[in-house]
Amino acid sequence: MTTRRPRLLVVDDERAVRSALRVNLAKAGYEVVLAASAEEALALLVSRPPDLVLTDVMMPGLSGHELLARLQNSHPDLPVVIMTGHGSVESAVAAMKAGAADYIIKPVSRAELLVILEKALQTRELEAEVATLRAELDGRYGFENIIGHTSAMQAVYELVDAVADSDALVLLTGPTGTGKELLSRAIHHRSPRRDRPFVAINCAALPEGLLESELFGHEKGAFTGAVRQHLGKFEQADGGTLMLDEIGDIPLSAQVRLLRVLESGELQRVGGRETLRVDVRVIAATNRNLRRAAREGTFREDLYYRLNVFHIPLPPLRDRIDDIPLLVEHFVQRSARRYRRRAREVSQTVLSQLMAYHWPGNVRELEHLIERAVILCQGTIITELKLPEPETEELPRVERPEEIPLPETTDINQELRSLERRLIVEALKREGGVQARAARRLGISRSNLNYRIQKLGISVAEIRYN
Repeated sequence: MTTRRPRLLVVDDERAVRSALRVNLAKAGYEVVLAASAEEALALLVSRPPDLVLTDVMMPGLSGHELLARLQNSHPDLPVVIMTGHGSVESAVAAMKAGAADYIIKPVSRAELLVILEKALQTRELEAEVATLRAELDGRYGFENIIGHTSAMQAVYELVDAVADSDALVLLTGPTGTGKELLSRAIHHRSPRRDRPFVAINCAALPEGLLESELFGHEKGAFTGAVRQHLGKFEQADGGTLMLDEIGDIPLSAQVRLLRVLESGELQRVGGRETLRVDVRVIAATNRNLRRAAREGTFREDLYYRLNVFHIPLPPLRDRIDDIPLLVEHFVQRSARRYRRRAREVSQTVLSQLMAYHWPGNVRELEHLIERAVILCQGTIITELKLPEPETEELPRVERPEEIPLPETTDINQELRSLERRLIVEALKREGGVQARAARRLGISRSNLNYRIQKLGISVAEIRYN
């Protein structure tokens, strides 16, 4: 496989200079195109665009400066290197300010020229790579990837447009699977912080003792196992955006420190004394009702009001059924590309099934269902799709006190402890041992559940997943 040689357009009104440059640049591996004037160079650009323009400044007709100005308008990504005499260095500097990639002083040194050309071409290549990566990010995190034309989703788009370019704290609420992290990334990508880090942390996935270390960092020796200094998520996201997912499950002890950081922009690592300043835009997300949690005392009221600066509620899929055809089309095409399958669409029968389903797992459930169907599909149309059976099982019901037969002697604390153990073990079974989901099923926080598991001495051996 051969690599295409970089094409250079050399513009100079002196034939001897053009000839010498053509010989030297060709020996260096460049494809060289010559022009005796700026007007001729502009004409050549139409039919054969180069990778770089090397032009003299002083020429009859249009000067090198005027050529640069025109190229800045018509070919802004095309690097231009200026050649100038000793007495025109100021002119070359002015050209740099006007957008030239670099300049070189005549008489031209071959070694110096080759270094300048290579640097300018490498810079152009890097800029092209950045543009490509930015286009990929636009495709991944732009609104094009957040599918929906219903009025409920249009309201979400309007709110995102209004808040994205600010530093306001955003609170995203909605059931699990509605796309809160995807929307968080879209907000970050549309903000002035888009070139800075986007860091996400699931507050429900970490035990209480580890969460503060992950959020705020820790110093070496702060606790057993802290063998080195660790930068927390706030420091990692400095200058960018931090997404606090499942913020409703953060323990009360960490809520106090979090509020302090949100109010002042200052933090101390666990075990540290130094006060650090961070510049972080926070996006919080939860599937819980934080207002109710604040009233019940499981979530700090002052933290709730600090988080609830700009609230964006995400609707469940059952409230935007008319978006399902668009979502299905998007997921089919994406999964077909990813897994190299021929599937292109779903049958009308399958689509009717999907439109009638209640979608407890929301958009995420639909995405995974379509992904599986695409993998199994042998043709271009998905004609069969098995929807999950509705869950009808319930946790053991607690009998009303008047219906509970009382033995001769009753230890109410022991009875309550036994009932609490059964409920927790059953919830863990139903949720496959995932404590965060079991806690939501029981209506308590994950840290509260972890405390009860330890208090009751519940072991993994007691939990046999169905």
